[in-house]
Amino acid sequence: MTAQVTTPAATAAHEGAEVLALEGVTKHFGAVAALTDIDLTVHRGEVLALVGDNGAGKSTLVKVLAGVHSADSGTITFEGRPVRITSPADAQELGIATVYQDLALCENLNVVENLFLGRELRPGRLDEVGMEIKAWELLRQLSAKIPTVRIPIASLSGGQRQTVAIARSLLGDPKVIILDEPTAALGVAQTAEVLNLVERLRENGHGVVMISHNMADVLAVADTVAVLRLGRNNGVFRVADVSAEDIIAAITGATDNAVTQRASKRTPTAPADHPASASSADGDGDAATSPETDPTPMTNEETRA
Repeated sequence: MTAQVTTPAATAAHEGAEVLALEGVTKHFGAVAALTDIDLTVHRGEVLALVGDNGAGKSTLVKVLAGVHSADSGTITFEGRPVRITSPADAQELGIATVYQDLALCENLNVVENLFLGRELRPGRLDEVGMEIKAWELLRQLSAKIPTVRIPIASLSGGQRQTVAIARSLLGDPKVIILDEPTAALGVAQTAEVLNLVERLRENGHGVVMISHNMADVLAVADTVAVLRLGRNNGVFRVADVSAEDIIAAITGATDNAVTQRASKRTPTAPADHPASASSADGDGDAATSPETDPTPMTNEETRA
């Protein structure tokens, strides 16, 4: 099943211009085709959810955009010009930031130290005051709920750690931010906190690519959903025009799956009202005695007449 619902009208509905586009991107690992002819478009102020089953190619696509892997073929366009991403440094220089699922935070360091790890401000010596001021600026952009930037990461909740990781990605003023399973292993309150962060990123004009398996999260914050199946595109949907069942059908490649079957069982179908058929079956309805269907044989005299 392939569903392409992006139309010129839908494209015009995007809040911002196209910032990142992939066309025909392919990646092989030996004889294995991890990605085949992938097309993808990200706009400013848009949350694009990238979904698919395990092995669909989501992680490979993220690594291609982050510069971990180089695409074998295809075109990547950033802000209207063709680019080639061969290293993480290339991605960062363009303005593509990636927040991986493991967050890559040092639990023994505080918020400021994690934000500036490897990128410390040192005009002659370490500028602790300048880094703390910048840390608060980044956190305020996300409306973060962190009591102090001098608290160790080990003392923060899962949602607060995700906040720090996202804030760190904003240091280079990126145009596109890729979030790999940002709500995985989080509780209800922490998930809501992270989804609020995603909305803040959209409001600030960033293009956001969110990889997720949680359909509720996808439908809550995404504007567009791109489905990958077996390393290929299998549909691009506007969230306002699609249901969770439609997305799952595209992910699994089938319209009749366990989810739709359970949904149909929960919604019983009303019995059809066919009075004519029912009366015919009973043998005592109007249809049984109508002139057209009267089974009484004609007499010989009537036949001669």
